Amino acid sequence: MELPSADHRPWPLPSGPWVMKQSWCDLLFAHWPVPVDAVRHKVPAGLQVDVFGGSAWIAVVPFRMADVRLRALPTVPGTGEFLELNVRTYVTAEGKPGVWFFSLDAESPVAVAAARTWFGLPYWRAEMSLRREDGAIEYASRRTHKGAPPAELRARYAPAGEAFRSAPGTLEHFLTERYCLYAPSGRGLVRGEVHHAPWPLRRAEADLRVNTMAEAAGFALPETPPHLLFADRIETVVWAPRRLDAKA
Repeated sequence: MELPSADHRPWPLPSGPWVMKQSWCDLLFAHWPVPVDAVRHKVPAGLQVDVFGGSAWIAVVPFRMADVRLRALPTVPGTGEFLELNVRTYVTAEGKPGVWFFSLDAESPVAVAAARTWFGLPYWRAEMSLRREDGAIEYASRRTHKGAPPAELRARYAPAGEAFRSAPGTLEHFLTERYCLYAPSGRGLVRGEVHHAPWPLRRAEADLRVNTMAEAAGFALPETPPHLLFADRIETVVWAPRRLDAKA
């Protein structure tokens, strides 16, 4: 697989081969500004909370995972395509801005077990569905993982407008153009690097009829409308996680 150009990245590609390929499809970014202090005590001290416009940001991100496979291996049954739903915020460590996940719900038990073991991420099993209707996406998720905080999303969303590439310095760029995630580990924190082309974003419309995802993570969202973006599809490669003090 030929990787897309890395000219748009804020730092070079990591050394060594990527280990997993994924495609992220039918994706909604729903973002709300929240006080920095609300996020600060929920992420490790080794991470700096990223701020735009004086606020930290919480996102609820439903999407469809597709074409998931390990490098040079066929797709494992039950993991090649499944629905996923994330609650996340934005952080930086060692000069690399990335994503911190408060929860990741998925309909694939195999994918949940593998991700919890491999990355130490807070993945939870959920009953989920996605269907298309009149150009919009109807998305539903209800968490079923034993011992996990109850959480549910029922939403209808659709793209609105032409695709665009976000410009550096804009809110859209801050919220989407991130090329790593951070996760806890028994040794402290790890960074998982990812690479893809710049996001092909579109404005979005959404009706979030039921949304307790952020509440389950301990956040009270403001009553103001969320900032909404849509992406049809992006191809991504992932590197194995590394400790923060390891050389990239």
